Amino acid sequence: MSRSVALFLVLLLSACGLLPKQSSLEDSKNWSASKFYSEAKSEMSSGNYSAAIKLFEQLEARYPYGRYAQQAQLEIGYAHYKDGEQATAIAAADRFIKLHPNHANVDYAYYLKGLANFNDDLGLMGIVSEKILGQDMSERDPKASRESFENFRELVTRFPDSKYTPDAVQRMKHLVNVVALNEVQVARYYMRRGGYVAALNRAQFTLKEYPQTPATEEALFIMIKAYDALGMTDLRDDAARVMTKNFPNSRFFPDSTAASGDSWWKFW
Repeated sequence: MSRSVALFLVLLLSACGLLPKQSSLEDSKNWSASKFYSEAKSEMSSGNYSAAIKLFEQLEARYPYGRYAQQAQLEIGYAHYKDGEQATAIAAADRFIKLHPNHANVDYAYYLKGLANFNDDLGLMGIVSEKILGQDMSERDPKASRESFENFRELVTRFPDSKYTPDAVQRMKHLVNVVALNEVQVARYYMRRGGYVAALNRAQFTLKEYPQTPATEEALFIMIKAYDALGMTDLRDDAARVMTKNFPNSRFFPDSTAASGDSWWKFW
């Protein structure tokens, strides 16, 4: 067999191998709404979110009315969320809420917005810093955390009986702690740079706005340190009494300070 004939046969077989794929693409022109939906869900299950989004978009374009098109809009938002495109996921959820405010699954759109904002600051670099550098969520910009909290609060308020509400409530509790700890992080920053009045204001704000969070302990401690640095000994002692009463075993009461002769509030 000559080389030219062999090459021809290889090309022929290769072409034949491509025919089923081309045929499949042609067949999609006649797909029903349910077929588009099932194919898109299959891509989602395989983690092919971009492919799923395209199929859902084709479904909505081809069959713009009916339950499949409406569900596709929700699925598009979820696919963007899973693909790490938080802003696009939120936009898709907002679109669904605007178009279908009374839809039976509109509660999920609110939940999806909360999820997207919940993970907004946990993109690739956020994940790397958290796992490798040990960075805490409270050390980052709290904007997304605040927005996530509001999204979840709207869900809980509007749909108290939603199946997503229990998880939303748990996430809200976490987010309150995160935002409170962020305030403490800022107060700590000011303390390290000698901005005692600014640190005091942040600590007081934390106690007022987030009184029952883990951040309360350190907020009190920062107040004590700030008052001490400002020479406001009476207020310092008042704050110290409050802290001793509420946190008698506080980690900010180290035994090591006694050996050095320093007051315990000078530890940090």
